Amino acid sequence: MAATTDEKPAVVSLSDTEKELGSKVPDKLAGFEDPDAGLSEEEKARIDRKLLWKLDVRLVPWLSLLYLVSFLDRTNIGNAKIDGLSKDLGMSPDQYNATLTIFFVSYSVFEPLTNILLKRLRPSIFIPSIMIAWGICMTCMGLVKNYSGLMAVRWFLGLSEAGLFPGVGYFLSCWYKRSEFGVRMAIFFSAAALAGSFGGLLAAAIAKMDGVGGKRGWAWIFILEGLVTVVIGFISFWCVYDFPDQATFLSPEDRTRVLRRLAADQQSSAEHEEFKMSYFWASVKDWKTWIGAVIYMGADGSLYAFSLFVPTIINELVSSSGKTMYHSIRAQLLSVPPYAAAAILTVSIGFIADRTRQRGLCNIGVSFLGMIGFAMLLGCESPGARYAGVFLGAMGIYPAIANTISWSSNNIEGVYKRGVSLGFIIGWGNLNGIVSSNIYRDKDKPRYYPGHSVVLGYLVLFLFGGSVVQYLLLRRENAKRRRGERDQWIEGLDHSQIELLGDKRPDFMYTL
Repeated sequence: MAATTDEKPAVVSLSDTEKELGSKVPDKLAGFEDPDAGLSEEEKARIDRKLLWKLDVRLVPWLSLLYLVSFLDRTNIGNAKIDGLSKDLGMSPDQYNATLTIFFVSYSVFEPLTNILLKRLRPSIFIPSIMIAWGICMTCMGLVKNYSGLMAVRWFLGLSEAGLFPGVGYFLSCWYKRSEFGVRMAIFFSAAALAGSFGGLLAAAIAKMDGVGGKRGWAWIFILEGLVTVVIGFISFWCVYDFPDQATFLSPEDRTRVLRRLAADQQSSAEHEEFKMSYFWASVKDWKTWIGAVIYMGADGSLYAFSLFVPTIINELVSSSGKTMYHSIRAQLLSVPPYAAAAILTVSIGFIADRTRQRGLCNIGVSFLGMIGFAMLLGCESPGARYAGVFLGAMGIYPAIANTISWSSNNIEGVYKRGVSLGFIIGWGNLNGIVSSNIYRDKDKPRYYPGHSVVLGYLVLFLFGGSVVQYLLLRRENAKRRRGERDQWIEGLDHSQIELLGDKRPDFMYTL
């Protein structure tokens, strides 16, 4: 068996195996006629660059906008809190935390199912529809009169938002090569960091509408952002596209080119295939699904704790500084810079991981930033040093989210298997939002030792520890495949059966 380096997610040659088994390893390109046959390699490369640019322009910006709106809508309750939400609705600290928790219950429970619906209903219908639904929920949050009403709306908000992040992550993975996906996913997810940054500015501006129409400023935050979401949802019917084999913005030749690019990268996730329960069970039985869930748990649990409570944390920091000039609007504005830094690093890590093919090492590296940041929040006394800890915390959490999804997507192959696995991974991660919603308690302010300690534990045990374990296991498995120790998996199988093995094919090399 020909060897490849661990650093590259290339497909190794099975020349020895093919000789032994009668060249049974199928050529995935055979099913697609080459529209560029006869052209020089330079001409083909130029066409490929133009095609990639067309995909980037059509897919990434609009989907990133949708996620910015989504993350803004789920976390702006933190901004509303410091503008008087809890006091006006007569909620206790525990009741406020319950309104955060209930979102994650419906959000995480329904996520594993959403990628199946996305594949069956088409992205151009499914994504705009759920967006309009959560925009309506968001608007209703500004109309509630009590704790019970807010709980009900938050539950439906989680239900309607459940399909976006796993859906888009799966959708984008069906368009790009494994070595191209990471930076696109990073750009998409950086919208979450921008939402935190933009959310602080927007909340500070909208809060000045306090009293307009007889409504408080926090109510206007929900109403205006919800109405904008509904409008963007309707526009999305024309701006969200389907999978490569059905995309209307591509010519027939370009659709074939996209499918050939994916086939050359040993991917079949963009192809049409009917759902079978065997794909579901293949995902459930794959150890990568569950280690990926542990890693994502470490990043996502930390993410929600950070994004939901950073306005409150910063409000306490500026209050403890003794400068009475600080108030809630100043705290909103001070939450902007850490998110901006996180967005820049998220895209940078996506680019670096694509180029080096070392997603595991990138995860391990950024986890150290997060651990140092929360250690500073726990141990430092001065507000300035703890504010620096907020910066490092954001920079250690946000890049790991996109990189973990890219890492899992790279290493799980199959039309429905990847979608189901991403649903489980992301759903389990978001289920930890239940923990995140309840670890920052009013009685622990201003230092919030229990909350910071839990986040630090998540970063050390799950993000860092899980990344190390998966990196070592994938490295060991790649070595076995290079030595030919998995070649027996295709003995006695015909071409179509080998094709269905997905990432179990002996020539499929995992991305480290």
